Amino acid sequence: MADNDDFGSFVSGFMIGGLIGAAVALLLAPQSGEETRLMIRDKSIELKDQVETTAGDARVRAEELAQDAKTRASDAQKSGQVVLEQQKSRIEDALEAGKQAAKDTKAKQDGAKSETESKAKS
Repeated sequence: MADNDDFGSFVSGFMIGGLIGAAVALLLAPQSGEETRLMIRDKSIELKDQVETTAGDARVRAEELAQDAKTRASDAQKSGQVVLEQQKSRIEDALEAGKQAAKDTKAKQDGAKSETESKAKS
């Protein structure tokens, strides 16, 4: 964001400096009114072209920054999705292992209980 502020300040300073320079040149130049009006028109056309070029450059830069931000957001989303899927898989594996351990424990308890009951009957 600081780059945009610096660029905007540069453009503003450039424009103001150009206008001040043109005004000083016109006031100090020993020319007739017709020549002065012609010079003002030429300078204003020149300045307009420079502004259009600068604005076009700024627009292109803004589009590049927006595209870069979209790409980074998309990459971050994909990376987050991968991590989410990995964590989900780990949780499912842990849950399955817990269920299996519970079944094994219950089977051992049932086996021990059956053995105890058969010894008691004998």
